[in-house]
Amino acid sequence: MQILTRLRRLRRTPEIRRLLDMPFPAASKFVWPVFVVEGKGRREEIPSMPGQCRVSVDLLPQWVEPVVRQGVGSVLLFGQTEKAKDAAGSGAFSPRGAVQKAIPVLKRAFPDLVVMTDVCLCAYTDHGHCGPLDRHGQVDNDAACELLTKVAVSHAQAGADVVAPSAMMDGQVMAIRDALDENDFTQTLLMSYSTKFASAMYGPFRDAENSAPSAGDRKGYQASYANLRVALSESDLDEDEGADILMVKPALFYLDVLAKLRERTDLPVAAYNVSGEYSMLIATAERGWGDLHGMVRESLMALDRAGADLIISYWASRYAEFVQ
Repeated sequence: MQILTRLRRLRRTPEIRRLLDMPFPAASKFVWPVFVVEGKGRREEIPSMPGQCRVSVDLLPQWVEPVVRQGVGSVLLFGQTEKAKDAAGSGAFSPRGAVQKAIPVLKRAFPDLVVMTDVCLCAYTDHGHCGPLDRHGQVDNDAACELLTKVAVSHAQAGADVVAPSAMMDGQVMAIRDALDENDFTQTLLMSYSTKFASAMYGPFRDAENSAPSAGDRKGYQASYANLRVALSESDLDEDEGADILMVKPALFYLDVLAKLRERTDLPVAAYNVSGEYSMLIATAERGWGDLHGMVRESLMALDRAGADLIISYWASRYAEFVQ
């Protein structure tokens, strides 16, 4: 038998593989999600997300500093309130909110860090949905857009580099872009959670944020994972409305969507490696069913290979551990 092609030659030694393989994505391409809470001296472990914590603003610089030292380029802030929640989630756009206080603290401590903020209402509404409810108990899309503009502008006023609407309301990107421009925040970037699926992988995050809906679910506004065409249309529309960065969320179960979105846009594309994907790998390793280092590297390389320009991941805080 004469073998004409021997592809094993291309992977014969570690040195050859390193020469020919894609490099591991740089730390500067990672965004670390950070949970900010009210009060002082608070650093609370999140049981469902080992290694992640809720942190009060006064402790935020020391919590973020080791991650910045690893070269991670950005953080994405998620806030919550312990004050009385209301139907409109008004705490989300309070100038005294945890996120609004955290932004300038981080910008002073780390001037080169790109500070992103999640723009949503679910952690602040008394019903846990991403906007006010109408008389039928459904989220009022247009009323939600008006409130989301207030949240985005309040974050921009505090100094956010990037605002990231995640509520999946029709027209939210256009409304926020218009509001930012009207308030002279024309340089504030807008990263849309443009193709965000109604996923079962958000459980640990909702535990961390105390943001699960009290009744019903979010399938009426988050994209269906069984309808690819509509899911991609969501990103197309957000690009038309003025988004600067598009996103696929979750990431690992949706590599096909990420690759297709990369092919149809010239905008930067972010992949959100969500809480359930993070905790799933930890649980697997803890049971001795897989090597954590290998699983994390493989999963992050998959996101990079599929076309992600930015990787939003809880693994960012442990980047140095997995880079080799």
